[in-house]
Amino acid sequence: MQDMYRENILDHGMNPRNRGVLDPCDIDHEAHNPLCGDRLRLTLRVDENKRITALAWDGEGCAISQASASMLGEEILGKTIDEVREISKQDIFEMLGIPISASRVKCALLSLKTLTVALYGLEHWQKQEDDE
Repeated sequence: MQDMYRENILDHGMNPRNRGVLDPCDIDHEAHNPLCGDRLRLTLRVDENKRITALAWDGEGCAISQASASMLGEEILGKTIDEVREISKQDIFEMLGIPISASRVKCALLSLKTLTVALYGLEHWQKQEDDE
């Protein structure tokens, strides 16, 4: 079973979905993982109902961080900002589907951190980190 998830991660890493930068966009945020150098920029378009109608991300990093961004992008497209608020760290780990070592947790969660800070602010993300 883990082989299937590994293949999915490699597929998303080699064929990322929604890669790029939206211009114009309503939301534009970039975050970094200083421990390993991963970088992720997320751009979103949101309609009058606060539904994500388009997204793109760009960045550099390991297969885990890039696959996580690709998978999360697929997950949030079409959802409202309120619905996105419910996505948890555990949801990201489940999307990836393989055990994530302690040294790779920040890589796996960079996409969620970027999204959370972009939509709700750094304080909201820090609260999530404190709840670990």
